[in-house]
Amino acid sequence: MVIFLAVSTAFLIGFLLTPIVILVLRKMELMDSPGGRKIHSGYIPSMGGISFVTATFIAVLSWLDAQYIMEIRFLLAAFGLMFFVGLRDDMVNMSALQKLAGQFIAAYLVVVMADIRFTGLYGFMGIYDLPLWISYGLSFFTILVLTNSFNLIDGLDGLAGSISLVTFMFLGWWFFEAELMSYAIFALILVGAVLSFLVYNWHPAKIFMGDTGSLSLGFALAVLTVLFIDKNGTMASFEGWKFNAPIASGVALLIIPIYDTTRIFIKRTMNGKSPMTPDKSHVHHFLLRMGMRHDQVTLSLVFVKCLFIGSIFLGAGLSDYIMLPIVILGAVALGFRLDAMTLKRVKKINKNSPPILSKRTKKKSTSKPDIQGSVLEKVKMSDN
Repeated sequence: MVIFLAVSTAFLIGFLLTPIVILVLRKMELMDSPGGRKIHSGYIPSMGGISFVTATFIAVLSWLDAQYIMEIRFLLAAFGLMFFVGLRDDMVNMSALQKLAGQFIAAYLVVVMADIRFTGLYGFMGIYDLPLWISYGLSFFTILVLTNSFNLIDGLDGLAGSISLVTFMFLGWWFFEAELMSYAIFALILVGAVLSFLVYNWHPAKIFMGDTGSLSLGFALAVLTVLFIDKNGTMASFEGWKFNAPIASGVALLIIPIYDTTRIFIKRTMNGKSPMTPDKSHVHHFLLRMGMRHDQVTLSLVFVKCLFIGSIFLGAGLSDYIMLPIVILGAVALGFRLDAMTLKRVKKINKNSPPILSKRTKKKSTSKPDIQGSVLEKVKMSDN
């Protein structure tokens, strides 16, 4: 009952607060302008993360008892810090080093203070326990990379929200099964908050989440996924639903941002560009070039994500030796297929489109211009 009330509170507050945020942002002229790499038309308010992050904290403080709040206090503090880092970046552009410093402090709170980290590789490659400094380093690196990878896919109406929604639903269910109730309620509260935002962010979007929202959600996803992998890898089978391939299962949960970031970094490097150079080579850009609408692209990628989540259920009894290659090779195969389909579709569109010069060429008119009688009379009077 508490879970239902907490999720409902997050949804209702987010649903009621978002229109107010839109109105305030419009009056303050804090808008995301079109042009450049932006694929939207018109001026759309950004910083929509204000509404669903606020709704999340209100629901947490309203329905979680003191014991649960103490269990996730460092996660809540880090989540709030990431919110302010994103808010500052949306209002006053921060350098990459400044953003990374803020993210590092947030990661420190959860990795060192809350002890949410990879304690080992859970038997993969024969490694069970990791030295503490390697455990910290690997956990810091994973959280920072996943946070920024999720931030990169926030380029389409409803995409980041929908991807995170599916993952938070899965994590909320799994933490509930593993009796990690504080984390389960937190994840499910985020489901309600994000769902309220999607009402206004679905195509055509009335508001964008901005870094205020994408960094916060990306960080929460990264931390909860690390916790899922470690707890799943160290738990006994009677303690909840156990996936025997914890690493592959974690990769499958965030397969869209992981694949997209890896793909564009490799492509940019092969083309002699900096991996950090922004462009329109993301997966969602390719799907748009095929003529799909924003909502169609979002639903397609959500469907792909659900397929990968389904695969870890089917292979729940298999180890990482089997499931990790399946997940990685499956993502690569789908990626190559997508590239081939996009290229074929773009060629077909270009073939059926008339040449540019033919659009500009107009037939010359042979009819004489019609001169009004009043103009002729004025000319005759001037001659006299």
